[in-house]
Amino acid sequence: MDSKLGLIQQSFNTRYSLWVREALDELPDNFTITDPSLSGHPIVFASRGFLKMSGYSQEEVIGQNGKIFQGPKTNRRTVMEIREAIREERAIQVNLLNYRKDGTRFWMLFHMSPVFGKEDGRVIHFVAVQVPVTRKQMRNGGVSLSEDGSGLNEIMFGSCRKEVCSDSSLELGRVLSLDSGSKVLDIEETCEASDFEKQRAAIAFNDILSVLTHSSELTGRLVCGKRCIVPGAHYISSSLNIPLGRIKQSFVIIDPHLPGMPIVYASDAFLKLTGYDRHEILGLNFRILNGVDTDTSTFHQINESIQTEQACTVRILSYRKDKSSFWNCLHLSPVRNASGKINACTAV
Repeated sequence: MDSKLGLIQQSFNTRYSLWVREALDELPDNFTITDPSLSGHPIVFASRGFLKMSGYSQEEVIGQNGKIFQGPKTNRRTVMEIREAIREERAIQVNLLNYRKDGTRFWMLFHMSPVFGKEDGRVIHFVAVQVPVTRKQMRNGGVSLSEDGSGLNEIMFGSCRKEVCSDSSLELGRVLSLDSGSKVLDIEETCEASDFEKQRAAIAFNDILSVLTHSSELTGRLVCGKRCIVPGAHYISSSLNIPLGRIKQSFVIIDPHLPGMPIVYASDAFLKLTGYDRHEILGLNFRILNGVDTDTSTFHQINESIQTEQACTVRILSYRKDKSSFWNCLHLSPVRNASGKINACTAV
């Protein structure tokens, strides 16, 4: 767990200046920041407003996936829409029913957008702004019911933080069901954010992005809200980052089609083994692990296997960031697409 928390700290410390957390905490908005490159796509920052709204402490939230706020009434289709947006690395805005720590449920407008690294176009973080939605409606097919059961027209209600159905609305549903041939009505609560709430979420994201951008300028590792297409850029999309992050083995992925055959993905276990941070290893050739006593003929064998698109297994002396050495039993294998062409090479 300590190693995971260390990676979470690095997620911010290697990209932004030391004061970024303090600056983000001064913002009044409810939001979380997640890192798709880490195993489980964990939350790496949660605002004070979000913690107050959800009832969780910072220690309970950091390192967790956003699914801990979901419950039995959370719409699975909406959750899949969010996952699809993460996979496609794009922004999304949906109405979502979530749960507080005490089990009470509340509606919110969920506004999520990616933050990109300017130097390589890779998704660095996702920012998710949550704006409480203050109006709701309950529907039964084409019939709209008020919360107190007093109307059949489309009526908008008070706080969505109240219980979904009151006794009176359930009673009205029972009466109406008798009038419709004793059919049971499925009364369902839906929420629709107002234009003001949507605008509020967009403004909040821009304020957060402004803090992250300014903070990244101080470290020289710039971020931006739109992907900059960089010739020869090397990155793995979030659609692969997340499932790859679940693999516990030490491995890297190499792109043989880019100049220098750079590493484009490094697992958490590999980073722990070698002592490098992710930003220090991505974009570099595997020879970064070579040292004074590394057998050059073995390294040439690895390069030849990549160029000839053949698998190989070798035993090579490698070096960590602190210059300590270790024997590495390395298995390298090409990864082919559906047409049989090489997409990448994995080194385990």
